[in-house]
Amino acid sequence: MESLVTANVRQRPVRAFVSAAGVALGVCLVMLFTGLTRGMSSDLQRRSQSLKAEIIFTRPNGDNPLATSASLPVKYVDLLTQVDGVAMALPDVRYVSQGGNGFGFEQVEGVDWAQFAAMNDMTLVAGRAPRAADESGKPVLDEVIVDETKAKNSHLSPGSTLMLFGNKPYKVVGIYSPEAGPRVKMSLAAMQDAIEAPNKCTLIYVKVKDPSRAVEVAQRIREALPGNNLQMTRDIVTNFEKSIPFLGVFLRTLVGLSAIVSMLVVMLAMYTTITERTREIGILKALGASRGFIVAEIEKEAVLISAIGLAAGFLVSFAAGYLIQRNSGLLFEYSWTWALTAVFIGLAGGALGALYPAVRAANLDAVSALAYE
Repeated sequence: MESLVTANVRQRPVRAFVSAAGVALGVCLVMLFTGLTRGMSSDLQRRSQSLKAEIIFTRPNGDNPLATSASLPVKYVDLLTQVDGVAMALPDVRYVSQGGNGFGFEQVEGVDWAQFAAMNDMTLVAGRAPRAADESGKPVLDEVIVDETKAKNSHLSPGSTLMLFGNKPYKVVGIYSPEAGPRVKMSLAAMQDAIEAPNKCTLIYVKVKDPSRAVEVAQRIREALPGNNLQMTRDIVTNFEKSIPFLGVFLRTLVGLSAIVSMLVVMLAMYTTITERTREIGILKALGASRGFIVAEIEKEAVLISAIGLAAGFLVSFAAGYLIQRNSGLLFEYSWTWALTAVFIGLAGGALGALYPAVRAANLDAVSALAYE
């Protein structure tokens, strides 16, 4: 005799599809959000490792590596270079701009490329550096360079146009390596002009003469320039989950909501199915089916639907992550831990959601069930 579980799924494809879609939605929420979090965290960590400056100097409360304000006067560069042990001080402006395709965002950096490249052992692999001024001394405010990853993902090359700050066109004049900090860089003057912050910067990179004495130099800077914030580059919080307050709580809440959604969708589907099949359940009980058998059959059906939803959820998650990464530059990095969590949520949510309808079906009176219209 054909399996009651698979037969019911085939006979009611729409209800099975809706139930599986509910489970798939929970899987997608977990996989996409956690994959984005891990991807951006790993990306920040990888790019920060290419920075050779030992100290980052900012205004108070400006130690967030994702900070985008420009409130630090550039004049601090001269004061820092006067501190014993400092080899170089380099101002940097960071700003988050809307992505060039209208989706996602770009973190853009304004910096003197020659000094930045010398400080961090970086080279241009194609094109040239962005100019601060042309041969006549006129400011050049529309040139940028990008790293190799950005060039590959966005199909950019020297001569391409990149839209930043909403809809302002910038000319890509070069590609650099290795990746470090924001993927898009322009001259310091161009960035200051773009955000209307003359003679200001977001932070100052400090390179010391003897890296082994970086802590000692940092203490001298604190004494010479009190009231500001100093952070060792090696101690930058590159874990994205820790750099955003309460993100861990948000992810746990998201996981809980995903489990609830899966459970409620499956419970509603199973409850409706039992109502429609009351006579069939009565026939099973009249033929001697035990309560355990009926509960097991309903639970098996719920687990089958959940498994279908899990497979669909993973496929949609990977496809959506690939498309989003390709079109926006946002990175996704999936983990087995969260994948297993999504599997547990889908299967457990489906099984728990079907438990009440299964018990209700098992407790039906055979005579009443057979007389049900």
